[in-house]
Amino acid sequence: MKSKMKNIFAVLILLLFFFESKSQEKQPVEEISKEKIVELRNFLKGKEYNQDVAIFINFKIPSNKFRLFIYDLKKGKVLEKAIVSHGSGSVISNSNQLKFSNIENSYQSSLGKYEIANKYFGAFGLSFRLKGLDKTNSNAMKRAIVIHSLSCIKDEESSESACLSLGCPMLSPKFLKTAEKYIDSSKKRIILDAYY
Repeated sequence: MKSKMKNIFAVLILLLFFFESKSQEKQPVEEISKEKIVELRNFLKGKEYNQDVAIFINFKIPSNKFRLFIYDLKKGKVLEKAIVSHGSGSVISNSNQLKFSNIENSYQSSLGKYEIANKYFGAFGLSFRLKGLDKTNSNAMKRAIVIHSLSCIKDEESSESACLSLGCPMLSPKFLKTAEKYIDSSKKRIILDAYY
């Protein structure tokens, strides 16, 4: 009887361990947080920004996966998705976590809402200036944080991490052309919201 009870107890312990380890497995990260969509819709109300389309970057998603989303705020759906880099300074050694900063020469990505400002052609070709609208990214213009492309950014998801920037959200040359169509066709400026 005692050995039978020990066996049952051992099985219960194993089951408990199994279910506990299963519950701690990483859950897939949501493409765009529903809270972020609601927050941005509320932010846009009564402002002279595009009310229909926004761009989100979810830095919780690994850099080799789609984590930039052009989003239709009216229809509630993703229109386009892309690989996007983060700053080399955002990397934490021996960790999958990222860190963020608004400080010049930190080479870190900054979080928050940006106004996608004027288009220009610079050292990386076609680029869009970003005006930081939050305390967390208010130095974006001073830091020359812009949307631009670089050929090391892939068009598709892969097993390799995206190459790193100096803090700018870099896209593939092909996807920058896609984003350009949305930005150029908008009568009002589009908001980009980067979060973690």
